[in-house]
Amino acid sequence: MEVDLKKGTVVPRLRERGKTALIHKAKSITYRELIENIKSFAYLLDVAPGDKVAIISENRPEWVYALFAVWQRGAIAVPIDFMSSPQEIEYILKETEPSAIFFSQSTRAHLLKALENSDKFPQLFEFDSIALPEKKLEHFFQLSLHDTALILYTSGTTGEPKGVMLSFKNLLSNIKAIEKLQIATERDITLALLPFHHSYPLMVTLLVPLYIGATVVFLEKLSSEELIKALKDYKVTILVGVPRLYQLMQKKVQERISTNPLASILFKLSAYLPKALRKWLFWKVHQSLGGHIRFLVSGGAKLPIDTACFFDRLGFTVIEGYGLTETSPIVSFNPPHRVKLGSVGVPIEEVYVKIAQDGEIMVRGVNVMQGYFKKPQETEKAFKDGWLLTGDLGYMDEDGYLYITGRKKEVIVLAGGKNINPEEIENLILSKSDLIKEVGVLEVDGFLHALILPDMEKAKKMGILNVREYIKWTVLDRVNRELPEWKRITGFKLTSRELPKTRLGKIRRFLLPRLYSEEEKVKEEKLQMPSTKEWEVLSDYLFRLSGRKVSPSDHIEIDLGLDSLAKVELISFIESAFGVKIDEEELLSHSLIHELVSLISEKKEKIEIAQVDWGTILRSAPPYRLEHYPLVFGLGRLLLLLFFKFYNRLEVKNSEYLPNPPFILASNHASYLDGFVLAASLPHSMAQNTYFLGEEAYFRNPITSTFGRLAHVITVNLDKKLKESLQKTAWALRLGKAVVIFPEGARTRDGKLLPFKKGFAVLSKELNVPVLPVALVGTYDSMSLRDRFPKPKKIKVIFGKPIHPEGRSYEQIVEETRRSIEELMREGR
Repeated sequence: MEVDLKKGTVVPRLRERGKTALIHKAKSITYRELIENIKSFAYLLDVAPGDKVAIISENRPEWVYALFAVWQRGAIAVPIDFMSSPQEIEYILKETEPSAIFFSQSTRAHLLKALENSDKFPQLFEFDSIALPEKKLEHFFQLSLHDTALILYTSGTTGEPKGVMLSFKNLLSNIKAIEKLQIATERDITLALLPFHHSYPLMVTLLVPLYIGATVVFLEKLSSEELIKALKDYKVTILVGVPRLYQLMQKKVQERISTNPLASILFKLSAYLPKALRKWLFWKVHQSLGGHIRFLVSGGAKLPIDTACFFDRLGFTVIEGYGLTETSPIVSFNPPHRVKLGSVGVPIEEVYVKIAQDGEIMVRGVNVMQGYFKKPQETEKAFKDGWLLTGDLGYMDEDGYLYITGRKKEVIVLAGGKNINPEEIENLILSKSDLIKEVGVLEVDGFLHALILPDMEKAKKMGILNVREYIKWTVLDRVNRELPEWKRITGFKLTSRELPKTRLGKIRRFLLPRLYSEEEKVKEEKLQMPSTKEWEVLSDYLFRLSGRKVSPSDHIEIDLGLDSLAKVELISFIESAFGVKIDEEELLSHSLIHELVSLISEKKEKIEIAQVDWGTILRSAPPYRLEHYPLVFGLGRLLLLLFFKFYNRLEVKNSEYLPNPPFILASNHASYLDGFVLAASLPHSMAQNTYFLGEEAYFRNPITSTFGRLAHVITVNLDKKLKESLQKTAWALRLGKAVVIFPEGARTRDGKLLPFKKGFAVLSKELNVPVLPVALVGTYDSMSLRDRFPKPKKIKVIFGKPIHPEGRSYEQIVEETRRSIEELMREGR
């Protein structure tokens, strides 16, 4: 199907007019039927040449009939996002003043709302109730190449939409250039996945396929199941999508490969094998996607290089292109047989690209728009010396291939003048864990922060009880170690809502700061709990515990912000108030409030108002055996003392501040050496009564387990067994022992103190034992996180004055301890 501008007609390009043009709901529509339906729609329209006609509907055959009927009448089509709000629709209607509007049942309510304040009365045609007349419009308005064909509104990542005016010449330049690349033929079948109101899918999954005589398949609903079914049922040969689609597909396929040892080995080797052999080795993956895919086409946003390489290693041909609505939309495309992964290809015919001094991509050619509708000033700003300013940053290699490095307006400029491409860091974060569904990087008070949407179902499957801590240490810490200091993430928040995006998956970054702010948090209530006693008692307690209004659909961690300690309190409350015993892992599987209420309702033995306090939790600790082998421990300690004295010139200051046990020795955590240094620094009699907390993951095999028993280690699991871990520690303190705790919970990454956790303060206050601050100076220089062996740097151990818990809150104990350690560290330097 093509618009023949020389004759001013809409004519069939195919000789075989009985060939299938469209497939919708398993029904085939031939090119003959398509043309006849277009003529019927054109007969219904009573518009003059140059009038605007809006189309607001999901993808369906009627959308296609309406578009070509508008052009047959010589009018201008104004496609509108069918998911637009009434306010967004009203804005476009007021600006374009359409003479007619095509819409569907699903968009009816929003459209009518948008028309309430209008003094215009356009013709309204609802696709679901149109009665096609027997008469058809056989004549065609005489078109000109320079006539405006479309006004496409950009959803935009930066705010107010603008109407991009594209001429028939603009559109034909793209169509003809793609045809010459010979990516597709009339034998190909493609899916209309993405909405036609956007220039990329409109061009690549509608105009081009119909021009060359291919077949377009519509999905009834967009889901992974329907997509796979359509790929198989209709033998789709070209899949056109956005990076987000391919990233989701990559995760699913990757999971399958990782569970198969042979497939994992083959995947690692595949980079060194010919493509034909790769395709044969992974034929099951190809079969799962229908078995007929020739090309995976990506556009609309930058495709991460790891995603492109992933599918390439499976034997797929991945073709990436680049463009904007303002360029009809295609600027460049990878030639099918000369693909460069990571590149967006070479400029198409009659399109020219150059890179400005600041790295901005500039475009000139027959594909460039006529301008922004009713916005002459915006149009003028978009050009420089006849070149369209794309706003994208990039470069071209020696072969003329274009590479995108970022978006000019999205570059974050820090106070020190450093430029950050947030997308680069976001892709790095996403690559570290499947637990992260979405991430947006933004600037907060001069530093980089991340807003993260975690996959809570994935967390359940992985057995992760504290999602925040996992992301902090297993994901962001790993990312930060790979980045220079000025690019590192210094703060993050979790969200339970998807990040604001355009319909093609680009993050609308101007909305991120507002979303990041807690003041802008909006809870979407989807569930109504019955007014049961269980709900009343639990929600009241959670309000007091979190300080936040509680809704049934809330997640205890993401929405209510409960940390590990608060979760232990919640578990104890549930046992006291309802007689229901659960552990941290069971709480994970019932982490939504309505799930928790249902569990309590099912298992409750009582309902009463209960008071939970940490004193009761800690004093209810079961007996715990403290291992003690004085001879071996003493000998080991002596060897450590000799080593540190001679190798690190160990110096111990203020030993007179050491109180009689029980007490908590709270130290900064800078190195693997810290525990050994402290053991060597204590007086002999004191050391014999001192125990060290150690993560149980390090003491599971026979050798490390034996070492732990000999070295006074109390094994703890602060992620999955926090209550048990605190009770073990409490038992040691109640037996009159000293316990070494590192309040940071992890080793420093840069020599500075990390935030303190308050577990040690809870133990101090509830058991009435003092905290002894101690600073370790030099252990970081001797053996930091990045070192494999200790260096002979001088080490100092400086004890501070005990901090007694009487009259102090948990927070005050934490703050005074931190302040004391900071002062001791400064003294030691």
